[in-house]
Amino acid sequence: MEFELLDVIVFVAYALLIIGVGLWVSRGKGDTSEDYFLASKSLPWWAIGASLIAANISAEQFIGMSGSGFALGLAIASYEWMAAITLIVVGKFFLPIFIEKKLYTIPEFIEVRYSKNLKTILAIFWICLFIFVNLTSVLYLGATALDTIIGSGDGAIFMECIIGLALFAAAYSLYGGLSAVAWTDVVQVVLLVIGGLITTYIALEHVSSDGNIFTGMAEVYEQVPEKFSMILDKGEIITPNGKDAWWDLPGIAVLVGGLWVANLYYWGFNQYIIQRTLAAKSLKESQRGIVLAGFLKILIPLITVIPGIIAFVMNSDASGMINEGVTSASFFGENGRIINDNAAPWLIKEFVPAGLKGLVLAALAAAIVSSLASMLNSTATIFTMDIYKPFFQEKAGTSEKGLVNVGRVTASIALVIAIILAPQLKSLGQVFQYIQEYTGVVSPGILAVFMLGLFWRKTTNNAAIWGVLVSIPIALYFKVGPNGWSDSPFFITWPFMHQMMATWILTMLIMIIISYLETGGKIQEKSITLSRNLFKTGPIFNIGSFVIILIVAMLYAMFW
Repeated sequence: MEFELLDVIVFVAYALLIIGVGLWVSRGKGDTSEDYFLASKSLPWWAIGASLIAANISAEQFIGMSGSGFALGLAIASYEWMAAITLIVVGKFFLPIFIEKKLYTIPEFIEVRYSKNLKTILAIFWICLFIFVNLTSVLYLGATALDTIIGSGDGAIFMECIIGLALFAAAYSLYGGLSAVAWTDVVQVVLLVIGGLITTYIALEHVSSDGNIFTGMAEVYEQVPEKFSMILDKGEIITPNGKDAWWDLPGIAVLVGGLWVANLYYWGFNQYIIQRTLAAKSLKESQRGIVLAGFLKILIPLITVIPGIIAFVMNSDASGMINEGVTSASFFGENGRIINDNAAPWLIKEFVPAGLKGLVLAALAAAIVSSLASMLNSTATIFTMDIYKPFFQEKAGTSEKGLVNVGRVTASIALVIAIILAPQLKSLGQVFQYIQEYTGVVSPGILAVFMLGLFWRKTTNNAAIWGVLVSIPIALYFKVGPNGWSDSPFFITWPFMHQMMATWILTMLIMIIISYLETGGKIQEKSITLSRNLFKTGPIFNIGSFVIILIVAMLYAMFW
């Protein structure tokens, strides 16, 4: 089924709606840095919750997680369901401190707790991470998906898709800042959920023997019950490329191991995620938004992982599918099977009818563009507030309006760099897993610095600096064995989740030792004073959190 005129009309209408909403809500929001970077601290809970999910769900999840669903099965949903629990932890224990300190950025906390020098180092690191990893990978994956769905999948319109997505995100986010990003995210998250559910519904209809989606789901489970195992054993699932899925999701570690390192780092200390919670009307409003995001995270695997599993079942006999008219050769590898990360684009292009295809494509674009806009805004925020303002504003005599313009220029430069670099990325197989693994080189050390900075008052600034520095060689040590860089028995061969947990624990131990050697266990002057009242939460947050934990526990019990 090709992309037809009706699909074009639907997609263009969506694009105009998003740009229109973004520009409309941005009126008068560019006069001060608080207006532009924190949406005047006026966001309600439902906008925060929707914006958290829209910023999180990008091509990395929509395409990459479907590819991992194809290869690994439902087990990859642990990233989503455990994230729902992680959000509760963030809302309960992290947000009260961040909002009490009136932060603009996550690096700003480093200055409040440790020092300006360490803040500057980490600010530069995060800017580089956003530009060279996040922005480029989202542009690359998004453009690849659009090229596959709209074009022939041979890269003929790949560059046009990159530029189109970049300009789309820039059209409203550069002008309107966080207000434009957050309020358009409300529309975007509705579209991506509806579009994702349409894809799942149609895929289940096609895989079913009688056209009933419930029958289809039952038949998918009957054909590949191993794909619905949440806690994997060694050898339980061998991916299409011959890899044991246990190495990506090593059993119980998804509940009590390294997945917590990845999730706490991402949801608690990631600027482009946490920024909208800092822009809330109040702490309670922010926490309610966190609860909404938690409920949405439980739903996400239905629109990201399940389609990948369905594609696996439908592609179990590739020649049979081709004989039925599924002939888009660009989706298939040399062995005649769908390439992992082509699972979702294949379903959309081959089975979603005209008109609905435009809506589903709009949902995919919403996922991509909302993440791009969030990353651009956060890159601009960190550079402006953590680098330009403390070092250059006074010398240049820059006004509040000037700070906003610095942010816009920064975002524009970051986008241009990402456009140039994105085409250089090659096929990474399971992109979602690749990004998780190599973000895991830096995330454990940064998480150690934040966790001890928040909850251990004796942590010194020098210990934090050493923690950031030593965590990287520790993480790289754990990479040697699994990657086959050396045959020496000195190097351990562990799954990357075990690597992250070990790196995190070792980094914290080193920081504790350095702190005691330096001060003999003295409480630091800049440490955070905690009280029981600080962590008190309202009944809505408490009830919502309990329900989320109960649902996640039931899901794991069902699919253990």
